[in-house]
Amino acid sequence: MKSSGYGQIYISRIIFLCFFVVIICFAAATSISSMKKEWVHFQQFDSNLQSFPAEFFVKLLEFENAYFGQTLIKEQESFTKLLVESTLQFKYGDLRSFFGHELPGLSMYHTEILISGEGTDFTTLPYESAPPLDVLLQEREMAQKELEELNNDDSKTPPVQFVTDSKVLIYHSHSFESYLPLLGLTGNPDKDKAVDSKTNITLVGELLGKELEQYGINAIVDKTNIGQELQKKGWGTTKSYAVSRGIVQSAMASDSDIDFLIDIHRDSVRKDGSTVTINNKPYARVFFVVGKASRNFEQSYALAESLNKSIESQYPGISRGVIGKGLDQGNGVYNQDLAKNSILIEVGGVDNDMKELKNTVEALAKVISDHILEAQKVNSSNE
Repeated sequence: MKSSGYGQIYISRIIFLCFFVVIICFAAATSISSMKKEWVHFQQFDSNLQSFPAEFFVKLLEFENAYFGQTLIKEQESFTKLLVESTLQFKYGDLRSFFGHELPGLSMYHTEILISGEGTDFTTLPYESAPPLDVLLQEREMAQKELEELNNDDSKTPPVQFVTDSKVLIYHSHSFESYLPLLGLTGNPDKDKAVDSKTNITLVGELLGKELEQYGINAIVDKTNIGQELQKKGWGTTKSYAVSRGIVQSAMASDSDIDFLIDIHRDSVRKDGSTVTINNKPYARVFFVVGKASRNFEQSYALAESLNKSIESQYPGISRGVIGKGLDQGNGVYNQDLAKNSILIEVGGVDNDMKELKNTVEALAKVISDHILEAQKVNSSNE
């Protein structure tokens, strides 16, 4: 009887070690296979380990010592279910979680909706796509009507003195993203035509920078032509974030006061999903995106949560929510590891015009400046 007991102990230990080795090998293999040249770190490895629920490890320990099993709820899920769901990322009873890995159209399922806005579900999530590089390099003039709207209130001047030492860097990883109305293509059924090397999302970044200065916030707006930079390096559009990363790092190295990063994008959603009317004024709706593979995920999510709550309280319906994206849904980091105050904002869709964009920029500038000034007050009181 005694030898039999020792035999069971040895067997349980072998099982425990085997499962532990499998877990480590799986996490390491996934990390290495998904790691990109520009990311030399183990953030994805950490993410893979974190995907295993605590109950899974307790179950493993239970093989060694039955005492650990007492901490689990009696109705706890089976060990097999925990193992399958954790290693294969497949959820029992939800086929989307299985086919989502295999079918491109369902890959967006893995994007996590952290805060849902009005009308937001897995069918309305933003996604990254871009036409060939030669299309991105074309230059078109802004439609006259939109140009007049852009310049109709150019009387605003920045304050003589900024009220905070912190600086905001506004940049555009996809600077080629544009809007059909700005290009004189209002209502065009081909949304892929909403790209241009000259008339594009950088206009929104400029507007946001000017608006922030109205609140005493020092904003630096980078207008680098990402398409041209990609062409110089012989890279495709998937390397856009590698280009913008270099831009951000260079800017931060030359100016230590930059501690707030905003990457402005445009979604591919059409008019009905990208526009809302609030108090008889049209607005382009916004989406806040947080990189789940960033080491600053928690801070970026807290920032997105704060901005989302503030803008929704003042402009109900303007936000489509907050989503988290990992390496298997896109870049996964979005340069948000470079600063704790870092966010990616999708401003409108392909059909939004200058009036709607300007109204939204004013709303964003207000909540962003409020956040920065409030944080300054908190920091000052703690000193």
